[in-house]
Amino acid sequence: MIKVSVVVPIYNAGSYIERCAPSLVNQSLGADAYEVVYVDDGSTDDSAERLRRLAEAHAHVRVYEQENSGWPGKPRNVGVDRARGKYVQFVDQDDELSYEALERLFALGDRNGSDIVLGKTHGTMQGPSNVFKRTVERCTAADAPLFESLTPHKMFRRDFLRDHGIRFPEGRVRLEDQLFMARAYVRAKTVSILGDYPCYQWNRREDGGNNSSRRVTADDYYGHLDKVVEAIKEGTQPGDLQDRLLRRSFRVELLRPVSEPRVLRRTGKDLEEYFTTVRRMAMRSYPPGVRDGLPAISRLRAELLVRDRLDSLIELARRTERITPHVEVDDMRWRNDKLVIRTRIGMIRADGRPLTLVERGGRMLLDPELLDGIEGAEGWEVPDPFSHAYGELIVHDTAKNQWWFPDGELAPELESLGGGRHRVVVAGETVIDPLTLTGAGPMTPGTHQVWVGAQLLGVGRRPRLVPTRGRARISLGTVAVGVPPRLVSPTWTGPGGQFELAVSGPDRIGTTRRLLLRTAADHRVRQGYRSVVRRLPRGVKQNIRAAARRADGWMRR
Repeated sequence: MIKVSVVVPIYNAGSYIERCAPSLVNQSLGADAYEVVYVDDGSTDDSAERLRRLAEAHAHVRVYEQENSGWPGKPRNVGVDRARGKYVQFVDQDDELSYEALERLFALGDRNGSDIVLGKTHGTMQGPSNVFKRTVERCTAADAPLFESLTPHKMFRRDFLRDHGIRFPEGRVRLEDQLFMARAYVRAKTVSILGDYPCYQWNRREDGGNNSSRRVTADDYYGHLDKVVEAIKEGTQPGDLQDRLLRRSFRVELLRPVSEPRVLRRTGKDLEEYFTTVRRMAMRSYPPGVRDGLPAISRLRAELLVRDRLDSLIELARRTERITPHVEVDDMRWRNDKLVIRTRIGMIRADGRPLTLVERGGRMLLDPELLDGIEGAEGWEVPDPFSHAYGELIVHDTAKNQWWFPDGELAPELESLGGGRHRVVVAGETVIDPLTLTGAGPMTPGTHQVWVGAQLLGVGRRPRLVPTRGRARISLGTVAVGVPPRLVSPTWTGPGGQFELAVSGPDRIGTTRRLLLRTAADHRVRQGYRSVVRRLPRGVKQNIRAAARRADGWMRR
């Protein structure tokens, strides 16, 4: 039985065919259990010949050629029509799959009868996405943030696509991926998410070939976004769920031209064109409940937009752009070989004062000093200060360009500043377990940077975790975790003093030696290294002790 068909649209891919093919044709699922279906969309280079050679060398590779359609939609549809697998996995011509991707994705989807299976993405075109924070066996668009992941690089049950007539629009259609995913998400009964294994490597091409060179006009782009909105409406009933699903496109796509930085960069006729287009769409295409559910500053932007106040939107963007996060590291310690970090995050204005809420007459108003002089923004009420508020720490494996989410989320709190003034913060405890952070196994050897993600009152920021200004850095010793042991060394040596975890491999004595040499520069670490060394094998102990002696000698000079 063919379990999975990998569908790859090709147009003038050239050498990328050979670069990416090994990851597709050598999957752990086994060549007899899957197929790779290449559809050449009328390439004018030597892609067709490269594909023929690939098919001759691998029996589970099939190649189809067609006249150029100008966009990936038609070749993807042809690939689905020709596919024989129970599931279909879409892959772009410049991207790669991890070795066990198909095996793991199929197993997850098959045991749950899933219509769609999302695999964790990574690579040079993918930042952290909390959609992949954890592996989820079963969910739907009603109870998971699926609409935060709208690329089609996922696995779909082939009969699900056919039964519902879900196909890509053909021809030069902007947002064709979003339209396809919107139609699929609102009809899927079961969706699974594989969050503990990076499946899909989304690569940025050196020649910029990922991006279209065709100029996009406001009417063109938002005309296609309107079709995405209609697809969501067609698959849902009016009400809370529909509003929640539509809120993503309103917040991300529709408000983008009237938010920083874009509204500050466009000028003249170009700015007016975008403003007029998105204003018309905001009033015509979205139910009022979509705007009502936005966080404070986003909801204010929406209000100024429909009130035709472009100047006020520009000034709001200018002031909001200068809001920065203030991260306080309250405590940091090792607990049972797990790193526990207590943090508190707020937002501060350009003048260094907190972004506040002010209580007046039983109402909570958005920072009057921030809004002073902005017409139409006076007395802006905030019914729910915690709307869309969240905070989290994120760990970046710099060698593999992979992002991981430790256990523990930061909870929103309203902190009194006196005189009826309050600030919204997110605070709590995050636990980084070096042995389970990646879900499937321990942290890999190398440098792992710690970042912060937060959104408060509609302001989202992702700063580096750096020492709290005005406080001494919290220094921790190196610990050995796991069997065989690997050393984990916390330091504040990244860009701007960013907090990092340096991890050595369990069988890399040289790496272990270098890590200890690095951390020996901290007197408190040197004083505690003996307790770490006692837990290591005898041969490793001898090497580490020799490295420590050399480090001590270097420090005395």
